[in-house]
Amino acid sequence: MSGTFTKSMARNIFYGGTVFFFLLLLALSFDTLQQLPKRDMRHNITPQIAEGKKLWETRNCIGCHTLMGEGAYFAPELGNVIVRYGDEGVKAFIQGRPKDGIPGRRSMPQFNFTDEQLDAIVAFLKHVNSINDANWPPNDQG
Repeated sequence: MSGTFTKSMARNIFYGGTVFFFLLLLALSFDTLQQLPKRDMRHNITPQIAEGKKLWETRNCIGCHTLMGEGAYFAPELGNVIVRYGDEGVKAFIQGRPKDGIPGRRSMPQFNFTDEQLDAIVAFLKHVNSINDANWPPNDQG
């Protein structure tokens, strides 16, 4: 073999690499399609969970918090908040927010949720906590 790199060698490397990575993409896609039905939680969604998700979205919670690693990083991860504080702890924290916030710093607003709305948010967060998310977040503190 000569010490020069020819056009045909470059072409073979390019085509070989393209075929290899295309086959790798197909294999990973097939594996994902096999894994998703095992992780699907849509059949467990109740109207209360749907209401909690609606409250989550309309109050723009993702603007400050992360959920399963997605969202803003200003406030704590909420994918495992039920593990950290429990149902009643989450409700108490949300209800206990000061009306005008904390002077001199950004803080979570007081949303004045009803008991039914608080139950819906907790149901939504419990549902999120039960999703197989490949061990994310990596620890209880998020």
